[in-house]
Amino acid sequence: MAKKRPQTKAKRPQLDDAEVPVVGAREPCPCGSGRRYKACHGRSAAQATTALVQRPFEGLPGECDWVALRELVPAATVGLTLRDGLPEGVPSVMLATVLPMAWPALRRDDGSVLLGLQNDTASGDISRDLADTLAQALSAPPGTPVQGRRAPADGPRLQDLLAPEGAFEPEVHAGFEFWVPDPDNATPEVTASLERANAAAIPTVRLRSVDAAYWCETPDKNHLRWVMPHEEERLLDALARLHAAGRSSLGEGTRLVGSFRAHGLTVPVWDLPSEVTAQDIEKPAAEFAERLAEALATDAPLTHDERRARGGLTNRQVTLS
Repeated sequence: MAKKRPQTKAKRPQLDDAEVPVVGAREPCPCGSGRRYKACHGRSAAQATTALVQRPFEGLPGECDWVALRELVPAATVGLTLRDGLPEGVPSVMLATVLPMAWPALRRDDGSVLLGLQNDTASGDISRDLADTLAQALSAPPGTPVQGRRAPADGPRLQDLLAPEGAFEPEVHAGFEFWVPDPDNATPEVTASLERANAAAIPTVRLRSVDAAYWCETPDKNHLRWVMPHEEERLLDALARLHAAGRSSLGEGTRLVGSFRAHGLTVPVWDLPSEVTAQDIEKPAAEFAERLAEALATDAPLTHDERRARGGLTNRQVTLS
């Protein structure tokens, strides 16, 4: 009877963990060991994951829009201003919801930088991971995509790299054509990625009358999802007051259906009839903002009906992050 060969474990190359890009758990580890990422460098990355930062974008201009672009908006861009100015040879830095091939960042041929926001990150601090990717992109050769990695625990965060003042004004796009300034010279892989992304994009519009509110169109009904900066318990009390009083809708046929949490902020959601456009909801949203401000200023205990309304809103609340 033949003897069984002793099993040997695949040798893991001696690489600095920070140099190994982050990939899917079941994909081959980029270090070349032949093992799946989760059983190789992914294991040490998981063990070193930092504690979850509940509000990773706190302190940045436009925190609510950062959350919206991370969780709600398919295609959008916004220019970023660096605290210490642009390095030589970098004409601009732009945040994008998604980049082709799901690249974490891209240094374009002209030296400009695109930073992807909706990628998976390796630690519990999205801000630190994004800052590390941005720093890599700023020094990458032009024409080079940047891979994600586990950021050093003492590395800078976005709050350290970005200017604290100034407006944060996202531009929402119908598709991802901003990926390819020169479509004729795009690679087949990028072209195919663009076609897939455009096919999956949900039509979305950022309202102008209020901050961080986004209308979107789906086959059966439309929605308004509004990222709000208020402390959660106080906001839920205010929404309950308005809901109990029949003042939480945005017009005929619309309904406040609940909310979800994302990156430490609360996002109320309204169902809208399919014929209600983003333009139709601008004025009702501005009027609701005034009613909400009044409700937020009220300190009186909730009534029985208001407590019941609050319970209904809380029961329909989910957490995305």
